[in-house]
Amino acid sequence: MSEYVVVVADGSRARFFTLEPAEIPEIEGGPNLVEREDLANPERELPDRELWSEVKTGRNRAPNGGPAHGYDDHRAQHEAEYERRFARAVAERAVALANANGTRRVVIAAEKRMLGFLRNELGALARAGIEVREVARDLSKLAARQIHEHLAKEGVLPRRRNPAA
Repeated sequence: MSEYVVVVADGSRARFFTLEPAEIPEIEGGPNLVEREDLANPERELPDRELWSEVKTGRNRAPNGGPAHGYDDHRAQHEAEYERRFARAVAERAVALANANGTRRVVIAAEKRMLGFLRNELGALARAGIEVREVARDLSKLAARQIHEHLAKEGVLPRRRNPAA
């Protein structure tokens, strides 16, 4: 059982961690952030040519060589929907991991836009009595120890103790 589940995410990838005590704290220090799984957003992995019929947006030619005119193909709305779906999948995994570990606290660190989408999807945690802490910062590309240091500085995770000398 882990007291904390940590989720770090951006629009294309989410990583899930638990904060585990060291087996021998006097020698190893601890607690340690342990990566349990990760999740990729398949829509963000695809090249534009596989998502859209036109690679570039917003321009078209008039007949007979007339001037170009702009148009809106609503790409931004489609991309936001892809992120919403991914946030839903991330939230479902976070809830499942929290329930499986008997966790009472979930820490979410994500870029601001993704954090907004995640916030809308994490109501199930609050209803289950799980405390949710948020950090509006993209830490998804950092190593586990660096993530732990950043979150400890923010005050949402306990600091890692060094082994006794």
